[in-house]
Amino acid sequence: MEFGIFVQGHVPLAQLAADPDFEHTSLMNDVAIAKAADKAGFKYVWASEHHFLDEYSHLASNDVFLGYLAAATERIHLGSGIFNPLPQANHPVKVAEKVATLDHLSGGRFEFGTGRGAGSREILGLGLPDTTVTKEIWAEVVREIPKMWMQDSYSHDGKWFSMPERNVLPKPWKKPHPAMWYAAGNPPSYEMAARMGLGVLGFSVGSAADAETAVAAYKKAVLSAEPIGAYVNDNVMVTSSAVCLADGDRARHAATTMGMGRLQSLVFRYHDTFPRPDWIPAWPAVLPEPTLEEVEWRAHNGYLICGDPDEVLTQIKRYEATGIDQLVFGLPIQLSLADTLETIELIGRHVIPKIDKDPVHRTTRFRSAAAALGK
Repeated sequence: MEFGIFVQGHVPLAQLAADPDFEHTSLMNDVAIAKAADKAGFKYVWASEHHFLDEYSHLASNDVFLGYLAAATERIHLGSGIFNPLPQANHPVKVAEKVATLDHLSGGRFEFGTGRGAGSREILGLGLPDTTVTKEIWAEVVREIPKMWMQDSYSHDGKWFSMPERNVLPKPWKKPHPAMWYAAGNPPSYEMAARMGLGVLGFSVGSAADAETAVAAYKKAVLSAEPIGAYVNDNVMVTSSAVCLADGDRARHAATTMGMGRLQSLVFRYHDTFPRPDWIPAWPAVLPEPTLEEVEWRAHNGYLICGDPDEVLTQIKRYEATGIDQLVFGLPIQLSLADTLETIELIGRHVIPKIDKDPVHRTTRFRSAAAALGK
């Protein structure tokens, strides 16, 4: 199992009130976190693309952010979590061009994650007609992008976008093209991604037990994949929150003050296509922050990774047992930068070497095998 981090330019109102420049601080902190993860041995950093989502995510131009990280990091793979390829948000040709350019700038370290947007606030703000058609639009567009990379003469006449014959440039540097992923939210979506040969970005997995069900659906379907690109990216990534400090009690106390309740409330404020559980209050009401007892329960039941390095290793092994290929930590929420960097350093020193013993990225192996076959 490989490891990564996920950043999204989180700008809580409480931190903005204390620091009027916190939007800038947040983005610079995300850069520092990515650089620390690179040094600590994490293999992936994923950066969101969201629009109009106050507090939740101010990282809209993640292509710019990832281009900067291409020069600021050395080994870590840089992933779009996501690029939105719907024509009303980003013209598909522009997406193909950005991906290929980032492949060059990163030395072949770019990971192409796609998705359909966060909900009505984002989708309608970008000019899409409604949230019910995004899956249809995405399905048309995502099949076309690999063709733009692998054909010298490309054209398309479709329902949702069309273009005359052109050679889309640049082409990806390392052949045949970067690994492709899809942000999936439920087992049927995992199966769909698997059949298309796409890896899954599991941003909405609640616990290790939830991951096991979704992974099983994916791994069964991927056996009969008909990839839309040049190869199958047999990969399931899931996310969790993590606090790993030298003092386990201090980690638990930090988890009670890092804004998990408000963040979860913001998820259901903006991702309004998700069914809202009864225990999530309707916005503007928000969940309270967890007590120490609740933090303990979450850590014990796989909803949070929290404690000292030995405790965190035990908790992470539950995820490893589910069969996921990559575990990603959403950082930093409202955890201090110092505690976030300590979490990254300790996981890199005490956890990753005991679980991920392969120096080569899983996606690199898939891509290299396809290149060797001349695809």
